[in-house]
Amino acid sequence: MESKNYAEVLIDGEIYTLEGQEEEAYLQKVASYINEKISLMKKQKGFTKQNRDYQVTMVELNMADDYFKSQERAKQLEEQNRALEKETYSLKHELVTTQMKLEKALHELEEMKKNKTAGAPEKAASQNQKQQ
Repeated sequence: MESKNYAEVLIDGEIYTLEGQEEEAYLQKVASYINEKISLMKKQKGFTKQNRDYQVTMVELNMADDYFKSQERAKQLEEQNRALEKETYSLKHELVTTQMKLEKALHELEEMKKNKTAGAPEKAASQNQKQQ
């Protein structure tokens, strides 16, 4: 069983003790993210004049928006990754096929050279007989 970690964090001027399996640094990072969201919302005209429930709800909505946008981005990246993997597989297959064709062509070229050099003495002898 994993041990629990505790961290005191400051969120919007209040100290909270968080408990979780994550490291304290992670819990501090989460608190920092929340503080950043609250700070951005407080910069919006009229936000601080709203009641506390409204403010909390607006921060939660903005965080949920970030979450769903991140999920969508992750989904797009996964799809892009699958497409790239498929393209890579196709290119590797094409490369192997091309390499096999090259090897076959080189083999045929070697055979042609062998036949040409093997036929050269016969050809030379044949030409010598014609000249005599």
